[in-house]
Amino acid sequence: MKAKNCLIFGGSGQIGSFLIRKLTKNNIKVTVVTRNIHQKGLKIKTQGNAGFINIEEVKIFEEKKIEKLFSEADYCINLIGILYEKKNGNTFKNIHTIFPTLLAKLCKKHDLKHFVHVSALGINDAVDSNYAISKLDGENNILSNFSKTTILRPSVVFSNSDNFTTQFMTLLRRLPFFPLYYSGKTKFMPIHATDLSNIIYHILSNRIETQVVECVGPEILTFKEILQILLDLIDKKRLLLPMPLPLAKLSAKFFQLLPKPLLTEDQLRLLNYDNINSGKYKTNSEIGIPSKLFFKDEVKKYSFMWRDGGEFSTEKYIFKNLKE
Repeated sequence: MKAKNCLIFGGSGQIGSFLIRKLTKNNIKVTVVTRNIHQKGLKIKTQGNAGFINIEEVKIFEEKKIEKLFSEADYCINLIGILYEKKNGNTFKNIHTIFPTLLAKLCKKHDLKHFVHVSALGINDAVDSNYAISKLDGENNILSNFSKTTILRPSVVFSNSDNFTTQFMTLLRRLPFFPLYYSGKTKFMPIHATDLSNIIYHILSNRIETQVVECVGPEILTFKEILQILLDLIDKKRLLLPMPLPLAKLSAKFFQLLPKPLLTEDQLRLLNYDNINSGKYKTNSEIGIPSKLFFKDEVKKYSFMWRDGGEFSTEKYIFKNLKE
């Protein structure tokens, strides 16, 4: 059988590395588009089977260069997203609305078999968030331009290369206390990048026509419960203090001035909304591919690097020392 060709935007990120391995392992050729081949090229090439990966250096609004890539593609996957805006043109509107709309139009023009676009869970409710508004506008534009689209709305995605668990474990290791926004009651259904990659492959290989799928993990955890799990895994005790909203807003104003903000005002608004399935759309379980990986079990595999003693804090070393 002739290998299919898949065009991936955002393939150098967390989800991309897992997805490239999954697709190439199943004889799907991938063309990964990156803005800086010198910085990202080596990492991308090591993610999948040799001969099945092609890398193209293109900036996201070089429309003529991008269109050339569509002429040989069967599928297109868009993984590009940002959590905060930058002054260099990386705005929510540009990244989440205008660019995905361009991809949808090119999918239609070149009659691709399928377009998979990764959006975010809970954006219907977060009406006061610029992030959510831009995501929702992008979804609407995509569906109005290309009907053979599946939009995935994952809850928070985690893995050993994320900016979620790794950042929180770093902060929990260093700080004597940690703030709980909205008393830590916001609910999440964390999904591992492996499970999300399996969902994307399942959609492509089975020609799933569902237009919006909410991608969730196998359990519901509050923000406070997530922090408590991470503290347990790195063997630390910290005060988890509810932070009054006015003080939280003030701290967000300060943090968003940093080159890589710990928290922005927009992210603070997002935290006010639960990040679980809404019941309005099908979930990954309902299209035949339930998530299997649990949060604590997977984070435990790499959390030892945040414990005292690093790799020597793992159970095999502790058990060995006890025997001796």
